[in-house]
Amino acid sequence: MHESETGLRARLVEVGVELVTREGVQALTLREIARRAGVSHGAPRRYFPTHLELLSAIARRGFADLAERTAHALGGGDPREQVAALARVYLEFALDRRGMYELMFRHDLLESGHLGLRDTSLPLFAALVELVAAVRPDADARVVAGALWANLHGIAQLWGWGSLQLATGAQDFGPVLNAALDAHLGPVSDR
Repeated sequence: MHESETGLRARLVEVGVELVTREGVQALTLREIARRAGVSHGAPRRYFPTHLELLSAIARRGFADLAERTAHALGGGDPREQVAALARVYLEFALDRRGMYELMFRHDLLESGHLGLRDTSLPLFAALVELVAAVRPDADARVVAGALWANLHGIAQLWGWGSLQLATGAQDFGPVLNAALDAHLGPVSDR
């Protein structure tokens, strides 16, 4: 009995998710995904005509996972507290799933315009913009949210490499995150 078309397509994506999670973006070749899925190296091309389409399908799984995690952080209440919770979940995801996180934000690898990635990535940014607008009505919320996102990305990268721990002496990223939130949203005592 042959595996269904949808079943094999899903298995190829699942193998890719496992591979990027364990070994990083550099391991995501069509040949290696096919080998681990137990199919010929040409089989993925039947379901994903380009490597880009397979990478995008894998990245969509990462965005879905991140969206599910952040949904719990966006439970209403004080907008600044929601931004802080969202930022913490984002950093935890970035550090727990480093390979997936890298793939998700490598727009040099993923041309998201025609593959549906923007449909999964932009709503999270829109939620951040809305919260920032509530906290900083005096500012251009998109720009502040973009700067905060860039700051979070930098924290994730530098923490993952061990650089921030060395430079700051911090045992966890909490103090660095709090400083970033204060820099972009203003200190809590001003609210």
